[in-house]
Amino acid sequence: MNIDRAVLAFAACMVLLSAVLVWLYGPVWLLLTGFVGLNMLQASFTGFCPAAKIFKALGSKPGPVFR
Repeated sequence: MNIDRAVLAFAACMVLLSAVLVWLYGPVWLLLTGFVGLNMLQASFTGFCPAAKIFKALGSKPGPVFR
């Protein structure tokens, strides 16, 4: 799995996790959803993604987006 797919999979897992946490514990967990969405938005404009840096450090192969 390359870094691009790993970042997308991680973001999807975080959104699904926040949905479960909203259902179980209340709407305050929507802040996690908002954080993930804002991080994805800023990464689309700047090209900087902390998760991509972590996956690169863990040895994932670079994809066409995060090199």
